[in-house]
Amino acid sequence: MEGFDDQPGHIWYNGALTPWKEATAHVLTHALHYASCVFEGERAYNGRIFKLAEHTERLFEGAEVMGMDVPYTPAELNAACDKLVEVQGITEGYVRPVIWRGSEMMGVSAQSARINVAIAAWEWPEYFADRMAGIRMQWAKWRRPDPATIPCKTKAAGLYMICTLSKHEAEGNGYDDALMLDYRGYIAEATGANLFMVMPDGKIHSPEPDCFLNGITRRTVIALAKKRGYEIVQRHIKPEELAEASEVFLTGTAVEVTPVREIGEYKFTPGDITRTLLEDYDKEVRLEVPATLNAA
Repeated sequence: MEGFDDQPGHIWYNGALTPWKEATAHVLTHALHYASCVFEGERAYNGRIFKLAEHTERLFEGAEVMGMDVPYTPAELNAACDKLVEVQGITEGYVRPVIWRGSEMMGVSAQSARINVAIAAWEWPEYFADRMAGIRMQWAKWRRPDPATIPCKTKAAGLYMICTLSKHEAEGNGYDDALMLDYRGYIAEATGANLFMVMPDGKIHSPEPDCFLNGITRRTVIALAKKRGYEIVQRHIKPEELAEASEVFLTGTAVEVTPVREIGEYKFTPGDITRTLLEDYDKEVRLEVPATLNAA
């Protein structure tokens, strides 16, 4: 099986386009042992990265929280992302910028370890096939922790450990994904996506993102929903309130807008509101780039 270490083309690695197979890190890299790493997940549509500036801004904010002084400017990374998509010939794809501490020091303290930056891009179709069919989710046994214990507003690598554990368990049980509660017992998020639910009041409710990432796709879909005249309610939601929901869907860079038909003991039917926002989002990400920008 061809892995992600064996792909054609190049990776942008510390300022240079490097052959894919040569873009490697040492086994004693600090990030591998101590999770001193932040990253972004971005999607390219029609050869253009959606919300690139917002993703780069969040990446730099995460690096600052992690105490990493990035040796490039946001503008330089934006240009590198665009160039890599062009060089790789990506039309519909995924872009992964990553910043990490290197192998110059080994131990909890790594003040003198080099701050490395890389960007990879590859063709990637839809995350879930037949999206309107809806996915099945189980409850995760792991919970999103208290913000006082983790840098919850970053895409730091260590925060995804419980996501991997929850996703693996769900897939092992025949489900597509898992839904995590937070440390207080309220609904939080899926393993890599935010959640929305259509309630009897006709409003779209979503968990308050006070201990997990307020996703860029989440914010985009909220704006699209408001443009349609839907009212959005962000609040703490108890798990049992899912019994009242008529529609449930997830949002995220990878999953885009994905309907949910089952969460544990609760069943839903993907409906008109979900379909409308799914279609609106698909149009939003594929808006034509103005000719003046193409020429720039």
